[in-house]
Amino acid sequence: MIMNIYDIIKNRRSVRQYKPDPVPREILQRVLDAANWAPSGMNMQQWEFIVVTGATKNQLSDSFYMVAQAYSAKMDDESRKKMYLEFAATYGGAPLIIAILAPKTEKESMQKMHLQSISAALQNLLLAAWAEGLGSCWMTGPLADEPGIRSILDIAEDKEIVALTPIGYPAVIPP
Repeated sequence: MIMNIYDIIKNRRSVRQYKPDPVPREILQRVLDAANWAPSGMNMQQWEFIVVTGATKNQLSDSFYMVAQAYSAKMDDESRKKMYLEFAATYGGAPLIIAILAPKTEKESMQKMHLQSISAALQNLLLAAWAEGLGSCWMTGPLADEPGIRSILDIAEDKEIVALTPIGYPAVIPP
């Protein structure tokens, strides 16, 4: 089903519960291609995407769960706390996670340009995923364990981790 771009923008939601169904490689490739077509400062296309599945995804989930435990300790609402911890334990059951990276630079204006370019690519990625019937969730919370994520994904120090997003078929679409 082809959707109108305005409907996609208006109806996209941050999904936090996923079906375990794998995402076909050709669909994932279309989503990543859409991200690659984003505008970028000086046409540098400076983003990098790491697609994570299997045991490595489980390690990222363990890292996020550790972060979520510390964060949720401050929550008064027990049902919200439980839902948050369940989500963190498996990224909502998503079959894959995409880490989005930017180059690091000492020059502040270049760093801002990189982050803005990566944000445009990530927006394209989220919208393309939705158009393909996939859910996603732009996440920066897991970056509270950036050293752990760097180690798990073997990310060099000259890269900045901008965000992570789980990707999969939604089990629940939030209102």
